[in-house]
This record gives sequence, C-alpha cells and structure tokens, in this order.
Amino acid sequence: MIDGKKVLFSGMQSTGNLTLGNYLGALKNWVSLSDEYQCFYCVVDEHSITVRQDPATLRKRARSLLTLYIAAGIDPVKNVLYYQSHVSAHAELAWILNCYTYMGEMSRMTQFKDKSAKHADNINVGLFAYPVLMAADILLFQTDVVPVGIDQRQHLEITRDIAERFNGIYGDVFTIPEGYYGKVGAKIMSLQDPSKKMSKSDENPNGSIYLMDDRDTIIRKFKRAVTDSVGCIAYNDEQPGIHNLIDIYSACRGITPEEVVKEFDGRGYGEFKIAVGETVADMLASLQKEEARLTSEKAYIDGIIKENAERAAYYANKTLRKVQHKIGFPDRIR
Repeated sequence: MIDGKKVLFSGMQSTGNLTLGNYLGALKNWVSLSDEYQCFYCVVDEHSITVRQDPATLRKRARSLLTLYIAAGIDPVKNVLYYQSHVSAHAELAWILNCYTYMGEMSRMTQFKDKSAKHADNINVGLFAYPVLMAADILLFQTDVVPVGIDQRQHLEITRDIAERFNGIYGDVFTIPEGYYGKVGAKIMSLQDPSKKMSKSDENPNGSIYLMDDRDTIIRKFKRAVTDSVGCIAYNDEQPGIHNLIDIYSACRGITPEEVVKEFDGRGYGEFKIAVGETVADMLASLQKEEARLTSEKAYIDGIIKENAERAAYYANKTLRKVQHKIGFPDRIR
C-alpha cells in the first residue's frame, strides 16, 4: 500500500512498434487505473536485450514508448513512469532471486521454449532467467496486483512461488501479488490471421495496425482485412475476422459488440471495414498529434524521466535493503 492505495505494476518492452492491440488491450485502460491504484508503469528495456538490439534504436524506442505512455493520457505525476534500466534495484534483486529459483522451474517456462526456437543462434542465460527478472520487477514495489493476459499467467505464478519461498525462509518480506482481472482491454487479433494476436513482430505488416501508421495506411490495411464468405455482420466465433473487427470498433467507440451488430445490420463487409478503419484512424490521429507535441518538449520529457526514476528508485530500494538485510548482506553505513 502507498498512500492508502494498493500497488499495481505493469510495463511494455521497448522493442518494435506498438500496435493497436497494445493500445486497446492495455495502454488505453491504464489511464483510469490510477484512480484506484498507485501505478508503476515501466519501460522494460532490460528485458529487451535477451534478443540483440541496435543500441541507438533501443534508446530511441525506449524514449518513444515512455512518451506514448504520457500521450495516451497516463499522468506522470499520479503514476510512476520510468525506465527499468534507470533503477538498478531491478537487476540487484533479480540476482538474489536467482538464488531462490530452481533450474527445473525455469526450464518449464513456455516463453523460454518459444523464444529459443525463434532465436536458436542466441539462447542466452538472460533468456532463461527472464522470468526471475520479471519477478523482481513486480516484487520490488510490494505489488498487490498485476494485469495479466493468458500468455503472462505462468510468469505471475512463478513470481508468487518465488515470493512465498522467500517469505517462508525469512518471514513477511514480499507482498504476494494477485492477477488483475478487473476491466480489461479488448483482445485484438491479426487482421490477416484472426486466430493470432496482433503483434509487433508479425512478419506480415498488413496484419497489424501500428500506432504511428498514417490514415491512408490504416484504412488500406482494414480494407485488406480477412473476413469470410458468410456475408453477415454477426458476433460469433464462427466468423473470427468479423468478430475481431467488431471488437476493434466497439473498443474505439466505447459501445458493446451488440450495438455494433445493430448499427451495421444489413450492411456489407466492405462498408464495415472502411468504417472501422476510419474510426481507428480518427482515434490514432489524436494520439499521434499529442505524441508529436510531447516529443518536441525535450526538457519536459527529460524532467519526467529524471523525477520518475528517482521516485521508482525510492520505493524499490526500500524493498531491496530489506531483502539484503534479511539474507545477511552487511548493512550500509549512512
């Protein structure tokens, strides 16, 4: 608890370009969470280097992502927005937790298996220990709740296991985090393969809408979106392409899927796809305009980076010092 609020932690990697799925599935919904929680939103750049990155590009994308957090409406005063790499306690706690995590637990993690298959030429220790750094991210802030999708539940469970193991040895050190299952964003699928999530790393660029795509590109991608031969705009699992477009339109408009079906009753797929595309383009135009304005305010963004890193480090170091004392490291002379 901080100032009477439970703590919520989440973050995004500073690799690739954010998609409409990232925005509607997470970023857009983070804005309102600060009313109920003390939120820490991290740019998880340390996680990014399990795959080789171009240094200049990584720095640029990290700053762009933090700027997008603010452009999306996340208040950098009410929330703590910071770079993971600017708070050394993440790496320090991760090393300690490595010593309380078992090889068998890590070898069962599905993300390690998946990424090892994709990057067979670079199966590094960081990739293997990735979930321990994620556990450190969460536990540093005595986090109460973590927004999780299906693909992240395994990471939350190992975080809970590590925390409970540590607490069992040393007493009540870590808060045991719970999954956040309140208001969640829409699960947005690929426009070209609606059986898969829209992804930053999609090999087919027409499958994803990127937040910085221009209006013509957005509408063109929606015109090419995969649908079906049924010819009826209905919200069911038998029409995954149309189901996905309805999810996108309803999330952008703030209406229910049933209202979308009613609005487009008797109208064709072509008209519907253009309507979805125009709605998305209008929404992203506002975001892009604000992102451009903030990008030009270099001193303002620099100030937020500095101040928020200090705020994050303050809370993180409180936990880290407690952990270090518990395991027997010498106390620091003040």
